[in-house]
Amino acid sequence: MGHTVAVAGASGYAGGELLRLLAAHPDLQLTVATASSNAGAPITSVHPQLPHLAGHLFAETDPAALSSADVVFLALPHGQSAAIAAALPEHQLVIDIGADFRLRDPAKWTAFYGGTHAGTWTYGLPELPNARTAIASSRRIANPGCYPTSATLALAPLFAADLAEPDDVVIVAASGTTGAGRGPKPNLMASEVMGSLSPYKVGGSHQHTPEIEQNLSDAAGQPVTVSFTPVLAPMPRGILATCTVRPKPGLGTADVRATFEKAYAAEPFVHLLPEGAWPQTGATLGSNSVHLQVALDEHAGRIVVIAALDNLTKGAAGQALQNANIALGLDETTALPIAGVAP
Repeated sequence: MGHTVAVAGASGYAGGELLRLLAAHPDLQLTVATASSNAGAPITSVHPQLPHLAGHLFAETDPAALSSADVVFLALPHGQSAAIAAALPEHQLVIDIGADFRLRDPAKWTAFYGGTHAGTWTYGLPELPNARTAIASSRRIANPGCYPTSATLALAPLFAADLAEPDDVVIVAASGTTGAGRGPKPNLMASEVMGSLSPYKVGGSHQHTPEIEQNLSDAAGQPVTVSFTPVLAPMPRGILATCTVRPKPGLGTADVRATFEKAYAAEPFVHLLPEGAWPQTGATLGSNSVHLQVALDEHAGRIVVIAALDNLTKGAAGQALQNANIALGLDETTALPIAGVAP
C-alpha cells in the first residue's frame, strides 16, 4: 500500500521540482500541495510543466492541511518550517528542505540566520558514513543545503581519510538563479543576470558556511575552517563547486583518486568521472547525480576537487525524496533520475 504525501511551499522552485519527481513515484501519492500567496490558484498556473496536475489548486499552508498525510515535505523559506513542524503529529515523516534544523550550534544559527534556533534533526545526506542508518530510524529529517551538498561530497572523503589539512579550505561555487528562490529580486532579473557572473555574500557571510564547516569537521574529527565564496551564474539551475585543500605530506595523485573511488564505489548518485573528464552542470541537469573529479596540484600544493550537481534535484527536492525513500524502507533510487538531460 502506498503512502500519502503533502508538500508545503509547493509553489516555489524546490516545491515544483518535488511535485515533478513525485509524479513518477509508484509508492507515494500527492494529496495536498500548499502555498502562501498562491493559495487557491491552479497548480499549473505556477508550474505549467506539470500538466498531470491540471485542475488541482494550491491549499493554504496550514498544519491542518498537512496533518493527515503520511509524509510531509516542507519546502518553505528559512525560518518558517519550525512553527509548522511543531504542530504536526510525531508519527509523521517530516522532511524539511529549508535550513531550520540543520545546524547543531544555536549561536551559529543566530549569527547566520537570526532569530531563535529551533533545534536539530537528523541530517539527511545519505552518502555520509552511517547516515542511512540514522535516516532510516528518523521521523524528522533536515535536508542539506545545495552548496553544502556539493562541498561536503567533494571534500569529506579527504578529511575522513586524514589526507587534508583542516585549516586551509577554499571553496568557490557558482550556482544558478533558482538557488535564490522564486521571489522577485532586482539582481535576479534576466537583464541583470544574462552575460554576467557576480559574487555575493563574500567574506564568510553566506549562511551555508557553518553547515559546510559542521559537515567537514565531523568528517575530520576536528574543527575545519572554510573560506566560501558563492557566485551567481547566468543559468537557471546547477552548481559547479571548485574546492581546494592543502594535502598532508607525501600524498600522491593515485592516493587522492583511490580515496574517492573507495568512498563512492557503491553510491548510485555520486560519480567519480574518468581521468581527464571534468564535471559540467549541464550533464547533471534534472538528475539526482553528483559528478566529481579530483586532481593534485603539485606546483601549488593543493588538492582540487570539482563537483557538479543540479541545485533543485540533488541539492534540494531529489535529495529530500531520496531521504524519504530511505526512511520509508523503499529503494532509495525510486523515482530519482540518475541520468541528466543534455544538451
